[in-house]
Amino acid sequence: MAEKKSKGQKLAEELLYKPKSIPEKDPKFLEEASKFCEGYKEFLANKTEREAVAYAIPILKKHKYTEYVPGKKYKAGEKFYMVNRDKDLIMCTKGKKPVSEGIRVSVAHLDSPRLDFKPHPLFEASEMVYFKTHYYGGIKKYQWTTVPMSIRGVVMTKDGKKVTINIGEEESDPSFLITDLLVHLARDQMQKTASKVVEGEQLNLLIGSWPYDDDKVSNKAKLAIMDILNKKYGITEGDLEAAELCAVPAFKARDLGFDRSMIAGYGQDDSSCAYAEFRAEIDTKDPEYTTMTIFADKEETGSDGVTGMASYFFRDFVEDLAQSEGCEVRHVMRNSLCLSADVGAGFDPAWPEVWESNNCAFMNYGPILAKYDGAGGKYSTNDASAELVNYVHRIFREADITWQMAELGKIDVGGGGTIASYISLNNIDTIDIGVPVLSMHAPVEVVAKADEYMLYKAIYAVYNSKLPKEI
Repeated sequence: MAEKKSKGQKLAEELLYKPKSIPEKDPKFLEEASKFCEGYKEFLANKTEREAVAYAIPILKKHKYTEYVPGKKYKAGEKFYMVNRDKDLIMCTKGKKPVSEGIRVSVAHLDSPRLDFKPHPLFEASEMVYFKTHYYGGIKKYQWTTVPMSIRGVVMTKDGKKVTINIGEEESDPSFLITDLLVHLARDQMQKTASKVVEGEQLNLLIGSWPYDDDKVSNKAKLAIMDILNKKYGITEGDLEAAELCAVPAFKARDLGFDRSMIAGYGQDDSSCAYAEFRAEIDTKDPEYTTMTIFADKEETGSDGVTGMASYFFRDFVEDLAQSEGCEVRHVMRNSLCLSADVGAGFDPAWPEVWESNNCAFMNYGPILAKYDGAGGKYSTNDASAELVNYVHRIFREADITWQMAELGKIDVGGGGTIASYISLNNIDTIDIGVPVLSMHAPVEVVAKADEYMLYKAIYAVYNSKLPKEI
Protein backbone atom coordinates (compact mmCIF):
# COMPACT_ATOMS: atom_id res chain seq x y z
CA MET A 1 0.00 0.00 0.00
CA ALA A 2 1.40 3.38 -1.04
CA GLU A 3 2.39 5.66 1.79
CA LYS A 4 -0.01 8.55 2.24
CA LYS A 5 1.48 11.93 1.32
CA SER A 6 1.79 14.50 4.05
CA LYS A 7 0.23 17.94 3.84
CA GLY A 8 3.66 19.43 3.22
CA GLN A 9 4.41 16.97 0.42
CA LYS A 10 1.14 17.80 -1.30
CA LEU A 11 1.78 21.52 -0.91
CA ALA A 12 5.31 21.15 -2.28
CA GLU A 13 3.99 19.35 -5.35
CA GLU A 14 1.50 22.13 -5.90
CA LEU A 15 3.71 25.15 -5.25
CA LEU A 16 7.37 24.30 -5.84
CA TYR A 17 9.14 23.95 -9.18
CA LYS A 18 10.75 20.56 -9.72
CA PRO A 19 11.76 19.89 -13.32
CA LYS A 20 11.66 16.40 -14.77
CA SER A 21 13.92 15.16 -17.55
CA ILE A 22 12.58 13.66 -20.75
CA PRO A 23 13.67 10.12 -19.78
CA GLU A 24 11.89 10.47 -16.42
CA LYS A 25 8.67 11.33 -18.23
CA ASP A 26 9.03 8.88 -21.10
CA PRO A 27 11.81 6.25 -20.99
CA LYS A 28 11.02 5.19 -24.56
CA PHE A 29 11.36 8.70 -26.01
CA LEU A 30 14.94 8.04 -27.17
CA GLU A 31 13.73 5.42 -29.68
CA GLU A 32 11.53 7.95 -31.47
CA ALA A 33 14.15 10.69 -31.17
CA SER A 34 16.80 8.43 -32.71
CA LYS A 35 14.66 7.83 -35.78
CA PHE A 36 14.13 11.58 -36.17
CA CYS A 37 17.84 12.28 -35.78
CA GLU A 38 18.86 10.06 -38.69
CA GLY A 39 17.60 12.85 -40.94
CA TYR A 40 19.33 15.39 -38.74
CA LYS A 41 22.70 13.67 -39.12
CA GLU A 42 22.22 13.75 -42.88
CA PHE A 43 21.46 17.48 -42.69
CA LEU A 44 24.69 18.07 -40.74
CA ALA A 45 26.68 17.02 -43.81
CA ASN A 46 25.83 20.49 -45.22
CA LYS A 47 28.52 22.53 -43.54
CA THR A 48 28.00 25.95 -45.13
CA GLU A 49 24.92 28.10 -45.61
CA ARG A 50 25.04 27.62 -49.40
CA GLU A 51 25.09 23.86 -49.02
CA ALA A 52 22.17 23.82 -46.57
CA VAL A 53 19.99 26.00 -48.82
CA ALA A 54 20.81 23.86 -51.86
CA TYR A 55 19.99 20.73 -49.86
CA ALA A 56 16.62 22.07 -48.67
CA ILE A 57 15.14 23.27 -51.96
CA PRO A 58 14.60 19.86 -53.62
CA ILE A 59 12.97 18.62 -50.40
CA LEU A 60 10.66 21.64 -50.37
CA LYS A 61 9.65 21.01 -53.98
CA LYS A 62 8.94 17.37 -53.15
CA HIS A 63 6.53 18.62 -50.46
CA LYS A 64 4.66 20.89 -52.92
CA TYR A 65 6.40 24.17 -52.12
CA THR A 66 6.60 26.58 -55.04
CA GLU A 67 8.86 29.57 -55.55
CA TYR A 68 7.31 32.72 -54.12
CA VAL A 69 5.62 35.09 -56.58
CA PRO A 70 5.45 38.69 -55.26
CA GLY A 71 1.94 40.07 -55.35
CA LYS A 72 0.25 36.68 -55.49
CA LYS A 73 -2.46 36.12 -52.89
CA TYR A 74 -1.97 32.62 -51.53
CA LYS A 75 -4.73 30.36 -50.29
CA ALA A 76 -4.79 28.58 -46.91
CA GLY A 77 -2.54 25.53 -46.94
CA GLU A 78 -0.43 26.63 -49.93
CA LYS A 79 3.32 26.38 -49.43
CA PHE A 80 5.98 28.64 -50.95
CA TYR A 81 9.62 29.67 -50.50
CA MET A 82 12.09 32.41 -51.40
CA VAL A 83 15.89 32.27 -51.68
CA ASN A 84 18.11 35.26 -50.96
CA ARG A 85 21.52 35.12 -52.65
CA ASP A 86 21.84 31.34 -52.15
CA LYS A 87 22.47 31.85 -48.41
CA ASP A 88 19.05 32.65 -46.91
CA LEU A 89 15.84 30.69 -47.30
CA ILE A 90 12.32 31.70 -46.28
CA MET A 91 9.68 28.93 -46.23
CA CYS A 92 5.97 29.51 -45.61
CA THR A 93 2.68 27.70 -45.19
CA LYS A 94 -0.30 30.01 -45.64
CA GLY A 95 -2.64 30.04 -42.67
CA LYS A 96 -6.41 30.23 -42.50
CA LYS A 97 -6.31 33.67 -40.91
CA PRO A 98 -5.19 36.76 -42.83
CA VAL A 99 -1.59 37.80 -42.24
CA SER A 100 -2.91 41.01 -40.66
CA GLU A 101 -3.66 38.88 -37.59
CA GLY A 102 0.00 37.94 -37.39
CA ILE A 103 2.34 35.18 -38.54
CA ARG A 104 4.32 32.56 -36.66
CA VAL A 105 8.03 32.92 -37.38
CA SER A 106 11.00 30.73 -36.55
CA VAL A 107 14.55 31.80 -37.44
CA ALA A 108 17.74 29.75 -37.25
CA HIS A 109 21.16 30.52 -38.70
CA LEU A 110 23.10 28.28 -41.05
CA ASP A 111 26.59 29.74 -40.56
CA SER A 112 28.95 28.24 -38.01
CA PRO A 113 32.46 29.14 -36.80
CA ARG A 114 35.00 28.17 -39.43
CA LEU A 115 38.20 29.29 -41.16
CA ASP A 116 37.54 31.54 -44.15
CA PHE A 117 40.25 32.01 -46.76
CA LYS A 118 41.90 35.40 -47.17
CA PRO A 119 41.62 37.18 -50.56
CA HIS A 120 45.19 36.08 -51.44
CA PRO A 121 45.35 32.77 -49.58
CA LEU A 122 47.92 30.73 -51.47
CA PHE A 123 51.56 30.90 -50.35
CA GLU A 124 54.71 28.80 -50.16
CA ALA A 125 57.10 28.68 -47.21
CA SER A 126 60.13 26.38 -46.96
CA GLU A 127 58.82 24.47 -50.00
CA MET A 128 55.52 23.73 -48.27
CA VAL A 129 52.24 25.16 -49.55
CA TYR A 130 49.43 26.69 -47.48
CA PHE A 131 46.12 28.47 -47.65
CA LYS A 132 46.08 31.46 -45.28
CA THR A 133 42.82 31.76 -43.32
CA HIS A 134 40.89 34.36 -41.35
CA TYR A 135 38.81 32.75 -38.62
CA TYR A 136 35.06 33.39 -38.78
CA GLY A 137 33.07 33.73 -35.56
CA GLY A 138 34.18 33.13 -32.00
CA ILE A 139 36.61 30.24 -31.64
CA LYS A 140 39.31 28.94 -29.33
CA LYS A 141 42.06 29.02 -31.94
CA TYR A 142 44.11 26.25 -30.38
CA GLN A 143 41.21 23.79 -30.88
CA TRP A 144 41.51 24.07 -34.66
CA THR A 145 45.04 22.72 -35.07
CA THR A 146 45.78 19.09 -36.04
CA VAL A 147 42.12 18.60 -37.03
CA PRO A 148 41.32 17.03 -40.44
CA MET A 149 39.70 19.71 -42.59
CA SER A 150 37.71 19.85 -45.78
CA ILE A 151 37.61 22.81 -48.16
CA ARG A 152 34.17 24.10 -49.17
CA GLY A 153 32.79 27.02 -51.13
CA VAL A 154 32.63 28.69 -54.53
CA VAL A 155 35.15 30.35 -56.84
CA MET A 156 34.19 32.80 -59.58
CA THR A 157 36.36 32.59 -62.70
CA LYS A 158 37.31 35.53 -64.90
CA ASP A 159 34.56 34.65 -67.39
CA GLY A 160 31.88 34.66 -64.65
CA LYS A 161 31.62 30.91 -64.19
CA LYS A 162 30.83 29.72 -60.64
CA VAL A 163 32.87 26.71 -59.54
CA THR A 164 31.72 24.74 -56.49
CA ILE A 165 34.42 23.12 -54.37
CA ASN A 166 33.87 20.42 -51.75
CA ILE A 167 36.93 18.30 -51.05
CA GLY A 168 38.34 16.55 -48.00
CA GLU A 169 35.23 14.84 -46.67
CA GLU A 170 35.21 11.53 -48.53
CA GLU A 171 37.54 8.61 -47.79
CA SER A 172 39.04 8.93 -51.27
CA ASP A 173 39.71 12.67 -50.84
CA PRO A 174 42.95 14.16 -49.56
CA SER A 175 42.84 15.75 -46.13
CA PHE A 176 44.08 19.16 -44.99
CA LEU A 177 45.07 20.48 -41.57
CA ILE A 178 46.79 23.17 -39.52
CA THR A 179 49.94 21.96 -37.82
CA ASP A 180 50.88 22.60 -34.19
CA LEU A 181 54.23 22.86 -32.43
CA LEU A 182 55.60 19.60 -31.12
CA VAL A 183 55.44 19.31 -27.33
CA HIS A 184 59.21 18.72 -27.13
CA LEU A 185 59.85 22.32 -28.26
CA ALA A 186 56.76 23.96 -26.79
CA ARG A 187 58.12 25.10 -23.40
CA ASP A 188 57.58 28.80 -24.20
CA GLN A 189 54.31 28.17 -26.03
CA MET A 190 52.87 26.33 -23.03
CA GLN A 191 53.47 29.39 -20.83
CA LYS A 192 51.15 31.55 -22.96
CA THR A 193 47.51 32.23 -22.21
CA ALA A 194 45.00 30.15 -24.17
CA SER A 195 44.17 33.05 -26.51
CA LYS A 196 47.86 33.35 -27.46
CA VAL A 197 48.90 29.68 -27.68
CA VAL A 198 47.95 29.80 -31.35
CA GLU A 199 47.70 33.18 -33.08
CA GLY A 200 45.26 33.97 -35.89
CA GLU A 201 48.05 34.33 -38.44
CA GLN A 202 49.30 30.83 -37.59
CA LEU A 203 46.04 29.22 -38.73
CA ASN A 204 47.52 28.27 -42.10
CA LEU A 205 46.09 25.21 -43.83
CA LEU A 206 48.75 22.81 -45.10
CA ILE A 207 47.82 21.71 -48.64
CA GLY A 208 50.98 20.39 -50.35
CA SER A 209 54.75 19.89 -50.42
CA TRP A 210 55.81 18.36 -53.76
CA PRO A 211 57.49 20.76 -56.22
CA TYR A 212 56.68 21.29 -59.89
CA ASP A 213 59.33 19.65 -62.07
CA ASP A 214 60.90 22.70 -63.71
CA ASP A 215 64.14 24.28 -62.49
CA LYS A 216 63.41 27.52 -64.34
CA VAL A 217 60.46 28.55 -62.12
CA SER A 218 60.37 29.77 -58.54
CA ASN A 219 57.78 28.71 -55.94
CA LYS A 220 57.74 25.26 -57.48
CA ALA A 221 55.54 23.68 -54.79
CA LYS A 222 52.98 26.49 -55.04
CA LEU A 223 52.91 26.16 -58.85
CA ALA A 224 52.39 22.41 -58.52
CA ILE A 225 49.33 22.92 -56.32
CA MET A 226 47.93 25.62 -58.61
CA ASP A 227 48.43 23.29 -61.57
CA ILE A 228 46.34 20.62 -59.79
CA LEU A 229 43.60 23.14 -59.00
CA ASN A 230 43.58 24.42 -62.57
CA LYS A 231 43.26 20.95 -64.05
CA LYS A 232 40.54 19.90 -61.61
CA TYR A 233 38.51 23.12 -61.34
CA GLY A 234 39.66 25.33 -64.22
CA ILE A 235 40.72 28.16 -61.90
CA THR A 236 43.82 30.34 -61.62
CA GLU A 237 45.33 32.01 -58.56
CA GLY A 238 43.79 35.32 -59.60
CA ASP A 239 40.32 33.75 -59.44
CA LEU A 240 40.77 33.22 -55.71
CA GLU A 241 40.22 36.95 -55.18
CA ALA A 242 36.58 36.40 -56.18
CA ALA A 243 36.00 33.32 -54.04
CA GLU A 244 34.16 32.26 -50.92
CA LEU A 245 36.21 29.39 -49.61
CA CYS A 246 36.55 28.05 -46.09
CA ALA A 247 38.00 25.16 -44.16
CA VAL A 248 35.69 23.20 -41.87
CA PRO A 249 36.25 20.06 -39.78
CA ALA A 250 36.00 16.95 -41.92
CA PHE A 251 34.23 14.86 -39.28
CA LYS A 252 30.96 13.17 -40.13
CA ALA A 253 28.16 13.43 -37.57
CA ARG A 254 28.05 10.26 -35.44
CA ASP A 255 26.15 8.82 -32.53
CA LEU A 256 27.91 9.49 -29.25
CA GLY A 257 27.95 7.20 -26.22
CA PHE A 258 27.33 3.50 -25.68
CA ASP A 259 23.62 4.30 -25.44
CA ARG A 260 23.76 6.38 -28.66
CA SER A 261 21.78 9.09 -26.88
CA MET A 262 23.83 12.00 -28.26
CA ILE A 263 25.26 13.24 -31.54
CA ALA A 264 28.81 14.49 -32.06
CA GLY A 265 29.37 16.66 -35.09
CA TYR A 266 30.49 20.00 -36.48
CA GLY A 267 28.12 22.95 -36.87
CA GLN A 268 25.35 21.91 -34.50
CA ASP A 269 25.26 25.59 -33.53
CA ASP A 270 22.98 26.24 -35.31
CA SER A 271 22.10 23.33 -37.62
CA SER A 272 20.29 21.64 -34.73
CA CYS A 273 17.73 24.45 -34.68
CA ALA A 274 17.65 24.83 -38.47
CA TYR A 275 16.77 21.18 -38.97
CA ALA A 276 14.13 21.17 -36.23
CA GLU A 277 12.33 24.21 -37.65
CA PHE A 278 12.72 22.88 -41.21
CA ARG A 279 10.95 19.66 -40.32
CA ALA A 280 8.28 21.50 -38.32
CA GLU A 281 7.60 23.72 -41.34
CA ILE A 282 7.32 20.81 -43.77
CA ASP A 283 5.05 18.81 -41.44
CA THR A 284 2.68 21.75 -40.87
CA LYS A 285 -0.27 21.36 -43.25
CA ASP A 286 -3.24 23.51 -42.24
CA PRO A 287 -2.23 26.16 -39.67
CA GLU A 288 -4.42 28.90 -38.27
CA TYR A 289 -1.67 31.46 -38.76
CA THR A 290 0.78 31.68 -41.65
CA THR A 291 4.10 30.07 -40.74
CA MET A 292 7.41 31.55 -41.80
CA THR A 293 10.57 29.51 -41.34
CA ILE A 294 13.87 31.27 -42.02
CA PHE A 295 17.37 29.99 -42.63
CA ALA A 296 19.64 32.99 -42.02
CA ASP A 297 23.31 33.79 -42.50
CA LYS A 298 26.02 35.79 -40.70
CA GLU A 299 24.76 35.32 -37.12
CA GLU A 300 28.21 34.31 -35.90
CA THR A 301 29.67 37.65 -37.04
CA GLY A 302 26.85 39.98 -35.98
CA SER A 303 24.06 39.37 -38.55
CA ASP A 304 25.30 42.16 -40.82
CA GLY A 305 25.40 42.26 -44.62
CA VAL A 306 22.71 41.53 -47.19
CA THR A 307 22.24 37.96 -45.93
CA GLY A 308 22.27 38.71 -42.19
CA MET A 309 19.10 39.33 -40.20
CA ALA A 310 20.02 43.01 -39.87
CA SER A 311 19.26 43.21 -43.60
CA TYR A 312 15.82 44.23 -44.88
CA PHE A 313 15.26 40.99 -46.81
CA PHE A 314 12.98 39.63 -44.08
CA ARG A 315 10.93 42.79 -43.64
CA ASP A 316 10.64 43.27 -47.41
CA PHE A 317 9.28 39.75 -47.75
CA VAL A 318 6.68 40.30 -45.02
CA GLU A 319 5.74 43.61 -46.64
CA ASP A 320 5.11 41.83 -49.94
CA LEU A 321 2.82 39.37 -48.14
CA ALA A 322 0.99 42.21 -46.40
CA GLN A 323 0.46 44.15 -49.62
CA SER A 324 -0.90 41.09 -51.41
CA GLU A 325 -3.60 40.88 -48.72
CA GLY A 326 -4.25 44.62 -48.55
CA CYS A 327 -2.79 45.35 -45.13
CA GLU A 328 0.16 47.19 -43.63
CA VAL A 329 3.43 45.43 -42.77
CA ARG A 330 3.57 47.16 -39.37
CA HIS A 331 0.26 45.58 -38.40
CA VAL A 332 1.47 42.12 -39.43
CA MET A 333 4.64 42.56 -37.39
CA ARG A 334 2.83 43.84 -34.30
CA ASN A 335 0.55 40.80 -34.19
CA SER A 336 3.26 38.22 -34.93
CA LEU A 337 5.38 35.89 -32.81
CA CYS A 338 8.96 34.80 -33.45
CA LEU A 339 10.97 31.92 -32.07
CA SER A 340 14.62 32.89 -32.37
CA ALA A 341 15.90 29.34 -32.73
CA ASP A 342 19.47 29.26 -31.49
CA VAL A 343 21.33 26.92 -29.19
CA GLY A 344 22.21 27.45 -25.54
CA ALA A 345 25.00 26.21 -23.30
CA GLY A 346 24.46 22.79 -21.75
CA PHE A 347 25.77 22.30 -18.21
CA ASP A 348 29.14 20.56 -18.32
CA PRO A 349 30.15 18.96 -14.99
CA ALA A 350 33.81 19.29 -15.98
CA TRP A 351 33.51 23.07 -15.48
CA PRO A 352 30.72 23.64 -12.94
CA GLU A 353 32.17 26.94 -11.77
CA VAL A 354 30.87 28.92 -14.78
CA TRP A 355 27.20 28.00 -14.24
CA GLU A 356 24.69 29.21 -11.68
CA SER A 357 22.95 26.01 -10.61
CA ASN A 358 19.37 27.30 -10.48
CA ASN A 359 19.48 28.83 -13.96
CA CYS A 360 21.46 26.51 -16.20
CA ALA A 361 20.33 24.04 -18.85
CA PHE A 362 20.83 20.28 -18.72
CA MET A 363 21.04 17.68 -21.47
CA ASN A 364 17.86 15.61 -21.92
CA TYR A 365 15.64 18.21 -20.26
CA GLY A 366 14.28 19.55 -23.53
CA PRO A 367 14.91 22.77 -25.45
CA ILE A 368 15.90 25.93 -23.62
CA LEU A 369 13.59 28.92 -23.55
CA ALA A 370 15.79 31.95 -22.92
CA LYS A 371 14.01 35.09 -21.82
CA TYR A 372 17.15 37.12 -22.62
CA ASP A 373 20.78 36.71 -23.54
CA GLY A 374 23.45 39.40 -23.96
CA ALA A 375 26.25 40.05 -21.49
CA GLY A 376 26.77 41.66 -18.10
CA GLY A 377 23.79 43.87 -17.32
CA LYS A 378 21.67 42.39 -20.14
CA TYR A 379 23.48 44.51 -22.73
CA SER A 380 22.61 43.93 -26.41
CA THR A 381 19.71 41.63 -25.75
CA ASN A 382 16.09 40.99 -26.56
CA ASP A 383 14.15 40.54 -23.29
CA ALA A 384 10.88 38.64 -23.76
CA SER A 385 7.90 39.94 -21.80
CA ALA A 386 6.08 38.01 -19.09
CA GLU A 387 3.02 37.89 -21.37
CA LEU A 388 4.99 36.33 -24.23
CA VAL A 389 6.71 33.76 -22.02
CA ASN A 390 3.34 32.79 -20.54
CA TYR A 391 1.79 32.50 -24.02
CA VAL A 392 4.53 30.10 -25.19
CA HIS A 393 4.30 28.13 -21.94
CA ARG A 394 0.56 27.67 -22.46
CA ILE A 395 1.16 26.29 -25.97
CA PHE A 396 3.84 23.93 -24.66
CA ARG A 397 1.67 22.64 -21.83
CA GLU A 398 -1.20 22.01 -24.22
CA ALA A 399 1.12 20.03 -26.53
CA ASP A 400 2.90 18.19 -23.67
CA ILE A 401 6.31 19.69 -24.51
CA THR A 402 9.20 19.30 -22.08
CA TRP A 403 11.26 22.48 -21.87
CA GLN A 404 13.57 24.38 -19.52
CA MET A 405 14.18 28.06 -18.80
CA ALA A 406 17.87 28.94 -18.49
CA GLU A 407 20.62 31.52 -18.92
CA LEU A 408 23.91 31.09 -20.74
CA GLY A 409 26.03 31.05 -17.57
CA LYS A 410 27.05 33.17 -14.59
CA ILE A 411 26.48 36.90 -15.11
CA ASP A 412 30.08 38.11 -14.95
CA VAL A 413 31.72 35.13 -16.63
CA GLY A 414 30.84 35.94 -20.24
CA GLY A 415 27.85 36.18 -22.53
CA GLY A 416 26.53 35.91 -26.05
CA GLY A 417 23.81 37.07 -28.40
CA THR A 418 21.37 35.69 -30.97
CA ILE A 419 19.22 36.81 -33.87
CA ALA A 420 16.44 37.78 -31.45
CA SER A 421 17.61 41.38 -31.11
CA TYR A 422 17.40 41.92 -34.87
CA ILE A 423 13.98 40.32 -35.23
CA SER A 424 12.48 42.29 -32.35
CA LEU A 425 13.53 45.55 -34.01
CA ASN A 426 10.56 44.92 -36.32
CA ASN A 427 8.17 45.12 -33.33
CA ILE A 428 7.70 41.34 -33.27
CA ASP A 429 7.37 39.63 -29.90
CA THR A 430 10.43 37.37 -29.87
CA ILE A 431 11.84 34.70 -27.59
CA ASP A 432 14.91 32.48 -27.88
CA ILE A 433 14.60 28.71 -28.04
CA GLY A 434 17.23 26.05 -28.75
CA VAL A 435 18.87 22.86 -27.60
CA PRO A 436 21.66 22.67 -24.99
CA VAL A 437 25.09 22.12 -26.57
CA LEU A 438 28.37 20.88 -25.11
CA SER A 439 31.68 22.16 -26.55
CA MET A 440 29.91 24.98 -28.42
CA HIS A 441 31.99 26.54 -31.25
CA ALA A 442 34.53 23.70 -31.11
CA PRO A 443 35.30 21.62 -34.22
CA VAL A 444 32.99 18.93 -32.79
CA GLU A 445 29.92 19.81 -30.70
CA VAL A 446 27.55 17.58 -28.73
CA VAL A 447 23.73 17.59 -28.71
CA ALA A 448 21.28 15.15 -27.09
CA LYS A 449 18.91 13.41 -29.50
CA ALA A 450 15.96 13.80 -27.13
CA ASP A 451 16.47 17.57 -26.96
CA GLU A 452 16.68 17.85 -30.75
CA TYR A 453 13.46 15.92 -31.29
CA MET A 454 11.66 17.82 -28.53
CA LEU A 455 12.73 21.11 -30.15
CA TYR A 456 11.04 19.99 -33.36
CA LYS A 457 7.88 19.15 -31.43
CA ALA A 458 8.00 22.54 -29.67
CA ILE A 459 8.27 24.54 -32.90
CA TYR A 460 5.60 22.39 -34.50
CA ALA A 461 3.32 23.08 -31.52
CA VAL A 462 3.72 26.84 -31.95
CA TYR A 463 3.09 26.61 -35.69
CA ASN A 464 -0.07 24.58 -35.21
CA SER A 465 -1.55 26.14 -32.09
CA LYS A 466 -4.95 27.82 -32.40
CA LEU A 467 -4.36 29.82 -29.24
CA PRO A 468 -4.79 33.52 -30.11
CA LYS A 469 -1.95 35.88 -29.24
CA GLU A 470 -3.25 38.64 -27.00
CA ILE A 471 -0.10 40.51 -26.05
